[in-house]
Amino acid sequence: MGNPYEQDLDKNAANHQPLTPLTYLERAAKTFPDHVAIIHGRQRLDYRTFWRRSLKLGSALQKRGIGKGDTVTVMLSNTPPMLEAHFGVPMTKAVLHSLNTRLDAAVIAFQLDHAETRILIVDREFSSVVKQALGLAKVKPLVIDYDDPDYAADAPYPKGERIGTSDYEDFIAGGDEDFAWSMPDDEWDAISLNYTSGTTGNPKGVVYHHRGAALMAYTNTIHAGMAKHAVYLWTLPMFHCNGWCFPWTLAVQAGTHVCLRWVRPKPIYDAIADQGVTHLCGAPVVMSVLINAKDEDKREFPQTVTFNTAAAPPPEAVLSGMADAGFAVTHLYGLTETYGPAVVNEWHGAWDDLEKGARSAKKARQGVRYAALEGLTVMDPETMRTTPADGETIGEVMFRGNIVMKGYLKNRKASDEAFAGGWFHSGDLGVMHADGYIQLKDRSKDIIISGGENISSIEVEDALYKHTAVASCGVVARPDDKWGEVPVAYVELKPGKAATEAEIIEHCRALLARFKVPKAVIFAEIPKTSTGKIQKFRLREMAKVA
Repeated sequence: MGNPYEQDLDKNAANHQPLTPLTYLERAAKTFPDHVAIIHGRQRLDYRTFWRRSLKLGSALQKRGIGKGDTVTVMLSNTPPMLEAHFGVPMTKAVLHSLNTRLDAAVIAFQLDHAETRILIVDREFSSVVKQALGLAKVKPLVIDYDDPDYAADAPYPKGERIGTSDYEDFIAGGDEDFAWSMPDDEWDAISLNYTSGTTGNPKGVVYHHRGAALMAYTNTIHAGMAKHAVYLWTLPMFHCNGWCFPWTLAVQAGTHVCLRWVRPKPIYDAIADQGVTHLCGAPVVMSVLINAKDEDKREFPQTVTFNTAAAPPPEAVLSGMADAGFAVTHLYGLTETYGPAVVNEWHGAWDDLEKGARSAKKARQGVRYAALEGLTVMDPETMRTTPADGETIGEVMFRGNIVMKGYLKNRKASDEAFAGGWFHSGDLGVMHADGYIQLKDRSKDIIISGGENISSIEVEDALYKHTAVASCGVVARPDDKWGEVPVAYVELKPGKAATEAEIIEHCRALLARFKVPKAVIFAEIPKTSTGKIQKFRLREMAKVA
């Protein structure tokens, strides 16, 4: 007879549509058209306007021939066009590629070529480095300038020159606000492209799909506890894993985006107090900015603000300081390949009564899987057997589910390796506790996470080796109250050669983005194995007490 539930019950347009976050904004615009969607300086955009501008962007892109399989790259700060791009670009079935605004020209050029960028939207703050990158790149995209009308008078960086052939406002003015936008053909279709830091060689392009983005929007709403009309402050860069998918998330509850170009204490406190901010995300450096702000920069506010952080677990003193300042900190963990955070330290009320040491031990754990993640475990990567849940046996943290990337763009080998055995291999080493909470113990790829940004120790070491006096070196993370971690370099000089710490640091500044430059250089004999391999674990121990 067969399964009766599979007979004459077919998928059709009425009962099955591809999941996509684009419909969330459409619903918000129709349901709450007059509610403020975006605040940026003097600008106030309601949901009706946000939706129409996104439609006009999509229409303008389509008129330029943009469609499925095309890449639209943006080099934008946390501003309204960045939010509009998260909807307008995928409306054409194209893919949004957000450049990290801290990258150097060579890396930008590589990404433009690898992504085969057709159109590039550039904030004038970053025009200088992008102009250099375009000189190095093989692709020749249409370049559009964004000239922010609310660029602060006390800006830490001046506006650069116009490098495009069109202005953003003029470009979207040519679009149609009645644009007949397209749902994805399949929810598996790509929606965005984000690059890893590149632990060895060039960075890898992580591809997200509409289904994952849609599910992350729902899941963020749940785990961040976002009520209707939540107010979200953009301290997290939107280029970072698409802002952990929060550009799409806010539309679910018709929340308000409060844009912030630079992370500075007074504008943050002013936004929280004046705009009624309820949520924000960021690295430990943002917490440091908040609790160490000058008294004259701080403001009082009646609401408790949820602060989501996804780097190293904050020290007890930082958590206490944040609580005193009116913030409730939620500890998250994830990777670019998991759309940002996919693990949350779900806190139990009973843990508040534990003594300080035991409470800190609970807070140090990364946690359990997001509701939209189907599997989270710790395994031996060779045997693919689950490690004992004893809090001691180290294995590799692995993920499985709909909020794991499609794969790496044009890199089947890397994708196959990442998905070996039917799980995503994170490269992070950790343990599983008896209650199912995971805890990271090390990073197998020696990545340093500083201020929420990944730094490859290999890249920094390569720069150090280009100094004529360096015989051997090793770069590791040193704990830092402000940045979470900072890179420090251990250097062994060649016989008869001399160099100072300042000289080595200046050498690195000429080769690396500023945030990747070692914060300290220690001259010492580099510990090695009998086969000559540098013992990074010993350097890490040395860095903790340096």
